[in-house]
Amino acid sequence: MRRSTFRAASSRAVQCAGTRPGVAKRFRHAAIFGALDALHSGETMRFVNDHDPMPLLDQLRSRYGEGISIEYRRREPGAIAIDFAVR
Repeated sequence: MRRSTFRAASSRAVQCAGTRPGVAKRFRHAAIFGALDALHSGETMRFVNDHDPMPLLDQLRSRYGEGISIEYRRREPGAIAIDFAVR
């Protein structure tokens, strides 16, 4: 089962409801967009996943452009951690 975890600037880990089995990808991505929309300039959200979310990253770049930075903190098979920072 794929698991995604978000870690906001407060270091409080929140598991995305959209990672439950049977939830369509379009809802998982919407949850991520909602979490990012709630961040203020200068805040960072850490995304942890078991696979490299390339389609999601393309969507984030398209949606937020230069308003967000995307930085891999860990990029190994089965262990991905990415920081999304709002500018």
